[in-house]
Amino acid sequence: MLGKEIKNLISRWLEYLRSEKRYSAHTLKAYEKDLRYFFSFMNEHTGEEVTLATLTKLQLRDFRSYAAARKSLDAANSSTARNISAIKNFYRFLSREEGLENPAIRALRSPKKDKSLPKALSVEEAELAAKNIGEHEKEPWLKKRDLLLLLLLYGAGLRIAEALSLKRSDIENRESFTIKGKRGKERLVPVLPIIHTALADYIKSCPVQISSDDYLFIGKRSKRLNPGVFQRHVRVLRNALGLPETVTPHAFRHSFATHLLAAGGDLRSIQELLGHASLSTTQRYTKVDPGRLFEVYSKTHPHA
Repeated sequence: MLGKEIKNLISRWLEYLRSEKRYSAHTLKAYEKDLRYFFSFMNEHTGEEVTLATLTKLQLRDFRSYAAARKSLDAANSSTARNISAIKNFYRFLSREEGLENPAIRALRSPKKDKSLPKALSVEEAELAAKNIGEHEKEPWLKKRDLLLLLLLYGAGLRIAEALSLKRSDIENRESFTIKGKRGKERLVPVLPIIHTALADYIKSCPVQISSDDYLFIGKRSKRLNPGVFQRHVRVLRNALGLPETVTPHAFRHSFATHLLAAGGDLRSIQELLGHASLSTTQRYTKVDPGRLFEVYSKTHPHA
């Protein structure tokens, strides 16, 4: 149980992260869950309701006990690291807003994050997916909708949330458009001819008139498409084609970057296309098929 004082502080902290730090809704939800788990543990650990006074007097051993409890649940290092990051963030907020200081939290080290590489499809798998997406749908316009959405992930490198935020006027009759990604970071995205063709097919077959200011992707009830619907359709596609479980909507974005790099694309340019703040994030895509890289090298290097 959380007291009124703590609940109010959590609400103020989340609003601060949303309005001033521009954290995404997904991150805010994860941070709130992390903090509530922390308070639940400390309630039991200290044998009392957590208050501001409790947060001030917690020792390093208390925080380490919490981290150990996370580990005992077989939580991934990346999950625990984010959890601790959320707690430290909350303490920084308390320091600024309430003058609360606890040096022990600054001494707590996060576990090293698991370095998991993105799982990209092969070019053949991506093409096969594009040909078969939405085959289970009885209404042709739904298949065309799903194809357009997939092409924006694989052909433009969009995140699914970014694609679903598009209005018709954002991309229709445009060679490129500006998308707002994580933390409000904007980037310019080119529109391939195949995307224009898929867009025209979708608009023409859609039973509902989608005006310029309407969301481009809608569901059967003519409301903005829920990402869970497309995620489910990708699972259906994956099972039908016998593709690995790593094939998710986000895997098409990974494949976009991987295939560009394998074809000789510049890492800095790919960073801009993906909207990554750090080049180190983009560098995870450098581990592509050595045979393909050698082929590109042989065709493009002047001394090959």
